[in-house]
Order: sequence, then structure tokens, then C-alpha cells
Amino acid sequence: MHGSAPATRPGLIVAVLAAGGIVATLMQTLVVPLIGELPQLLHTSAVNASWVVTATLLAGSAAISAIGRLSDLHGNRRLLLTCTGALLVGSVICALAGSLVPLVIGRALQGVGLGVVPVGISALRELVPPQRLGSAIALVSSSLGIGGALGLPFSALMAQHFGWHTLFWTAAGLSAAVGALIWLAVPVTPARSQGHFDAAGGIGIGIGLICLLLGVSKGADWGWASGTTLGLFAASLVTFTVWGWWELRITDPLVNLRVAARRQVLMTNLASAVLGFALYASQLILPQLLQLSRSTGYGLGQSMLATGLWMAPSGLLMLLVSPVGARLSASRGPKITLIAGSLIIAVGYGSSMVLLGTTWGLLIVSCVCMVGVAFAYGAMPALIMGAVPPSETGSATSFNTLSRSIGITMAAAVVGLVLSQLTTQLGTRSVPSESGFRLGLLIGCAVALAAAAVALAIPSRRAAAHVGALEPSASANVVPSVDMVT
Repeated sequence: MHGSAPATRPGLIVAVLAAGGIVATLMQTLVVPLIGELPQLLHTSAVNASWVVTATLLAGSAAISAIGRLSDLHGNRRLLLTCTGALLVGSVICALAGSLVPLVIGRALQGVGLGVVPVGISALRELVPPQRLGSAIALVSSSLGIGGALGLPFSALMAQHFGWHTLFWTAAGLSAAVGALIWLAVPVTPARSQGHFDAAGGIGIGIGLICLLLGVSKGADWGWASGTTLGLFAASLVTFTVWGWWELRITDPLVNLRVAARRQVLMTNLASAVLGFALYASQLILPQLLQLSRSTGYGLGQSMLATGLWMAPSGLLMLLVSPVGARLSASRGPKITLIAGSLIIAVGYGSSMVLLGTTWGLLIVSCVCMVGVAFAYGAMPALIMGAVPPSETGSATSFNTLSRSIGITMAAAVVGLVLSQLTTQLGTRSVPSESGFRLGLLIGCAVALAAAAVALAIPSRRAAAHVGALEPSASANVVPSVDMVT
């Protein structure tokens, strides 16, 4: 229900939640400039050092569904502060770390902090007037891409000029600032749902996701046919089977699978996974092309800092165009916006076939892709929130964010495999070939077109699809019927 406070300062609330999303997402790319140096910095092997990246992904994916459900049961503000607290504590642990284990622990806590994004999106349903809800959702959802784009130049600048410990101390300061802003600006809202937290379901989905994502992310290192990789996939399948049986059996499930199976929710989550793949493919390929030596004939010879600066405008552009996507959703429905965003991403990838030769060309490719991402990422939470009862908003938006994370992991595996197989020699080392980069970009184009095809299967329900069509306070106790949401 709307209170007096949010009615007088919705703009401030949206700005604070968007800032929280940007800071939380920035943590995902925070260590990218350090990857090559981590083995020396931590006195460990390159394989062990890779856990600094993997831990963030696994912890965030495992925790995000539980965070969403807890926000439904205990209120958004409490979980927002919990997530920013995890970001703060994790950053401090990393800043104090001098070896691998504490750094991995800190990075895992930073991954848990990514829950700020879905919880912030679900909070908007209670805190923002209906006429501003669409644009608010688009902005906060787009923070997932904005933080990722801005993280690379920020971390490269900090690591290059101030050292890696200062990088994490700065991250701690940003996390503390966001937590303070949430405490001061975001009002307390009542719990949307009653019941008990499904601890068994939280453990089950966590184990299943860790086995799945660990197998996908480490399969190339361990061997796709190795006993470890196949065992993890088998364990994931068994765990998810038991977990699904349990979730359908209990009264207060962590994830309401009956709601998740409704066509609008199911197709939107599938599109989210596909678009997560499409987004991350460009973030894997374009920075490598920019940094690769010019002696290859196709690399552009940029430093890590210069690469980050070339990628940064795409993140700022997302910030500018997200309101445009919101207006399109308001006039034509979020389904149309999702389709349009997917097609724009496909155009961006397609244009790369003629723009790979210059830094300005790759800047254009990056910007076009990110415009599409801004449209698509703003539309997906609106579709989800228009199809689930208010009592399950946090859980549903968190599951949607999880779908994107799964797509991102799949992109890392598939594109990484392509680039590792199609190589050329640069002195004594192998580097991805131009044909490998081009194939990876074409895969991104095909995946974006697939996302548009999936979006076409989403039911067209103009009146209910626009999330702002219902006054949240009036609908707080209304559970949509099957006909209404399918």
C-alpha cells in the first residue's frame, strides 16, 4: 500500500534504488583488470585464482531466490539493507585479504549483494505512483547493464593508479553510501506475504544451481566429458527433480512453480535467459578485440583503461534510453518493447560484421547492443509483475534475475569454447582468431533473434501487461485468476 512518504519523493527513491543496482552490478566486473595478475598477487595458480570470479557468480545465483522470497515475507527495506550489508562486509574482507581464501569469501558475499536489483524492482510496486512505475522499473532493471559497463573503466583506473586493495576499499565506501541512502530515503513497507520461509527449498535450489553453474563454468577446464563435470550435471538434475517435487507439495514454497509455469511468466523468464546470453557475449568479445595486439591484423591494441573508457558510453546510453523503452511499454505494452529490444541487439551484433576494424566501429556496436538491452531489461520485470500476485513480487522478480544469470553463464561457456577452439599464433601464445570473434558475434545475433521469437509467444494482454495499469494499493489483496494471467 502506498504511504505518505513515497508519494512525496518517488524520484529520490528510484534514484537510490538505481544507484544500489549499479553499485551491486559493478562488483561483478570489479576484478576483471586483475585477472591476469591474481596468481602473482595471491601466490597461487591461475586455476585457483579463477575462483575469485566464480565465487561471486555461484553465491549470487544460489542466494537470489531466497532473498526475493524473504523480501515478500519481511519487507523490501530490510532485505535491501541486508544485501548492501553483504556488499560492504564482502568488500572489506577483500580489501584486507592477502591470500586466496579470504578473497574468495569476500567475493562470494559481494555476489549475494546482487539481490539489491530484484528486491529494488519489487519495492517499486509499493513505493512509486502507477503513472511513474514503468519508467522506474526500466531504470532500476537497466542498472544491471549500466553497472557492468561502468565497472570496467572504474576498476581499471583504480587498480592501475591506486592498487587493488584501494579498489576494494572504494567498493566498501560505495556500498556504505548506498546502504545509508536506502536507510534514509526508502520507507518501510509492510510484508506482502504471510507464511513461513521454505528453508529446504532454499537449500535445494542453491545446491542445484551450484552444481549446474559450476559444471558449466568449469567444464572447459575440467573437460566436458570428465567424471567431475558429468557428476555435477547429474547431481543438478537429481536435485532439481526433488526440489520441484518439494515445491509443488508444500503450502509456502520458495518459488511458486504453478505461477512460474504460466505462459507469460515462463516465456518471459526464458527470454531473460536468452537475453542474458546475448548481453554477455558482447562483453566477452568486444574488450578482447580492443585489447588484442595490432600485430594480429584485427586487434586494436588498447590498454585495459582505454578499453574500459571505450565501453563506458554504452552504459551511460542505457541510462538515457531506458525512459524511452518505458514510454514504448506504456503505449504498446512491454511485450512489444521486449521484441524491439531483442531485434535492436540483433542489429548491433549484425553490424559488427562490417565495423570490427576500428575502435569507433566497436563503440557503435556496443552502444546499439546496449540500447536493445535497455529496452529489453526494462520490459521483462514489467511483464513478470503484471502476471504475478503482489504477494509473490519479490520471489518472481528474483527468479527472473536468476534466469538472466543462467544465460550469462551459458554465454561464458559457449563463447569461451568458440574462442578457445578458433585460434591463431601470436608469438609463442595462441589467441582467438578473427573468425572466432566473428562466429561468437554471429552466435550473439542468432541468440538475440531467438529471444525475439520467444517474446512473440508471450500473451498479448495490453490492459494487464502494463504493470502500471493497476493501482498497487488497490490490488494488494487481489490474486489474479488463471484467465487473467494466461
